[in-house]
Parts: sequence; structure tokens; C-alpha cells
Amino acid sequence: MTQTWSNLLFAHWPVATAKLRDFVPKPLRIDEFEGTAWIGVIPFQMTNVVPRGLICVPHLSNFLELNVRTYVTFQDKPGVYFFSLDASNPVAVLVARMTYFLPYFQASMTCSTNGDEVEYTCKRTHRGSPPLVFQGTYRPIGPITYSNQGSLEYFLTERYCLFVDKGSNGLFRADIHHVKWPLQSAEAEIRINTMAEPLGFNCAEAKPILHFAKSIDTIEWAPVRSS
Repeated sequence: MTQTWSNLLFAHWPVATAKLRDFVPKPLRIDEFEGTAWIGVIPFQMTNVVPRGLICVPHLSNFLELNVRTYVTFQDKPGVYFFSLDASNPVAVLVARMTYFLPYFQASMTCSTNGDEVEYTCKRTHRGSPPLVFQGTYRPIGPITYSNQGSLEYFLTERYCLFVDKGSNGLFRADIHHVKWPLQSAEAEIRINTMAEPLGFNCAEAKPILHFAKSIDTIEWAPVRSS
């Protein structure tokens, strides 16, 4: 599958590893940077979402997404573990739940741009889920740079697989390929952000570390069993 991700805000908060342990499958080691784990809230636009061999259909291939995640390692393979993924396309939500077994949720979402500034809203509308909300404005404030291995920026962004727990069917990994992230320092006015509340984490209690990425093309592979 191909995907293009645009107008991303990487908003990250440090969190004690023990606070996440009950929410992350036991086979996965929660990664730490200088002794702390991290929660990421990542709003962005998805375009060119096309399985191999099919053609792009605008209504199905272009939509908004916001994910809440942390960083993990399994058998020396670092990756991402998603607590939730909200999307504006109900078909994408259904397909992702059925094929990737990811915790996707349907949401009412808007995104508008004015130059480099992005206005983004997300309100979860998925049946049976609380109406979690993100509302904010963000923008890049520095030149494009590429993170160095060993830096916090590298730790938070250069991850090339995701892990999915399928319960009795075991742990699965889906690989992702893209060039190195073209990161920019960012600033944001986050007016509401309750997206991490199911984890017992209040994003308003601390100032996040922010990065912006204008666009990146990606290739995704289907999940394969890891355990």
C-alpha cells in the first residue's frame, strides 16, 4: 500500500513508563529516552492511500487521521504501538480494523491551511467510545533538518514498523518504508486535547515537544506474525 502523509504535527509528552505498562502488550518493551517513555499525539492528512494494484479513488484514498502512540521494541526491532487512531473516513476505519486489527475510530475532523499554518480539529464519534477531542493550530518555525541517530528527534520519529496485538493470535508487525523525516521546529496553540485521557494522561499538564513535517511518501506492508 502507498500513503502520503502531509501537514503533520508531532506533539510529544514525557510519561513514566509504569503508567503505560498496562496499556501495552507484555511482549513489547516500552522504549525510553534518557529514562522516560513518551506519548505522541499526531494529527495529519492522508492522501494517495491505495493498496497495490488498485487506483486512487479520491473519496476513499484521501482523509484525515490523528493517532495516539508510544514507542516500543520487540526482538531488537524498534517500532510504534498505537493506543488509538481516529480517521474521518468510515470505510478506512472499517478496513483498517479488519485487515490490520488496529484500534481505529471514526471521527468528525477538519483541516484547513493558511500558508504554513494548519488549523485542525478532531472529535471522536465512534459508537461506544467517549467523544475525545483535539482542537489546535500549528505551524513550522524553523528550517528543515534531519535528525541524528541518538537524538530525541530520531527516537520519536524514525520508526519503520508498527506492532499489533491480535490477542490469542499473537503479536504482528507491519513494516513501513519512507525516506528520513524532513523535520522542522514547530509551535502550536492546542486549545483542547483529551485524546490521551483513556490512558489516564492529561496533556494539558505539561508543555509538549513539537515538530512539523510538510509531507512524506510511504509504503506499507501487510502485517506478519512476530510471535
